[in-house]
Amino acid sequence: MSQTKVLIIEDEPKVASFIKVGLEENGYFADIANDGATGAQTAIQNTYNAIILDLNLPQMNGYEVCKKIRRQNLDVPILMLTALGTTEDKLQGFESGADDYLVKPFEFRELLARIKALLKRNQAAISNANVLKIADLELNTDSKTVKRNNTKIELTAKEFSLLEFLMRNKGRVISRGEIAEKIWDITFDTGTNVIDVYINFLRKKIDKDYPIKLIHTQIGMGYVLKESE
Repeated sequence: MSQTKVLIIEDEPKVASFIKVGLEENGYFADIANDGATGAQTAIQNTYNAIILDLNLPQMNGYEVCKKIRRQNLDVPILMLTALGTTEDKLQGFESGADDYLVKPFEFRELLARIKALLKRNQAAISNANVLKIADLELNTDSKTVKRNNTKIELTAKEFSLLEFLMRNKGRVISRGEIAEKIWDITFDTGTNVIDVYINFLRKKIDKDYPIKLIHTQIGMGYVLKESE
């Protein structure tokens, strides 16, 4: 079995070295890029199983790096690592294409657990690759594309994951807590509206221009993807 390769894009030498040593002690292969431009280029020109991306980087910030990588490769899991931990910062990170978000300072064992979870989820997505359909909405997990009435819809990586989860559970009411756990790997915090914000993002792209609405709210319970109320 080939070794799991991780790219660390981090400009603080001590932090980058700490992560690299920890990963290698756990059987991973790790490369380091010390600025955003180099990190983006390295990620695009090579194949990695996961990327650990700092936000505050010279030459190109983490948001821009993430967007550039996503334009080239939708599949590689990206864990954003940063000292900025507000809901707005996290939303911007997810909207840029990050799969997870870990706030500094952190314990290495938590970082390792997050990386393992991302790798496991990504492998499961590859293993379950197929085409999901409901009404005139079609999601292809091989090509990472979404179409409605044969019109292509552009989604961010996090929006795609959320829609895929809803489609795999079509007809079933899914609570905010379950969405938080499955899509964000976090315990639902009633003080955050991240999930509601992303549902609204999806509604604007999936339902807004079509007479038949597919994403429905069950008040006090959660959300359900179905063809009618």
